[in-house]
Amino acid sequence: MPDTCLFCKIIKGEIPSDTLYEDDQLLAFRDIAPAAPIHFLVIPKKHISGPSAVAEEDEQLIGRMMRVGSKVAKKEGIEQFRVVFNNGEEAGQTVFHIHMHILGGRNLSWPPG
Repeated sequence: MPDTCLFCKIIKGEIPSDTLYEDDQLLAFRDIAPAAPIHFLVIPKKHISGPSAVAEEDEQLIGRMMRVGSKVAKKEGIEQFRVVFNNGEEAGQTVFHIHMHILGGRNLSWPPG
């Protein structure tokens, strides 16, 4: 894990988070700047810089992120939600460790603003 990666530091416990779920592969925690009433992130503990860096051996892990995200959303009281992966700076990626946003709890317009 890179020493400068914000999410790697959260995984190591060096930076606190409002954890919603954790297992040996994944961590889910509330976004510090929520864009919806329910907004949390699901991240793998393995450092992958973004969606374009997902390798064949990571396919099961990324699928697991989807399943865990749905499970946590239900626990948070939302059945309908938006899933967002940003890939690169122009797409809005600010932390270069793959992460899945789950947003819900209100009507979400399209396209996003």
